[in-house]
Amino acid sequence: MADTLKKGSRVTGGERDRLSADLRRKYDGGASIRALADATGRSYGFVHRILTESGAALRGRGGATRGKAKAR
Repeated sequence: MADTLKKGSRVTGGERDRLSADLRRKYDGGASIRALADATGRSYGFVHRILTESGAALRGRGGATRGKAKAR
């Protein structure tokens, strides 16, 4: 895969399949959607959509949650 794609260019057919497989492999290897978006020059939404179309199991958000405080 090319490191960056022309912003806004359509990615279709075999090129989309190759990009999808490459992004999924990197995502499954631990890369974040945001990191993949930066690396490819595409938006977070584009990368998220490609991963969803590829059937990748998306991870939950990291960091602290806003749930109720645990009783001690």
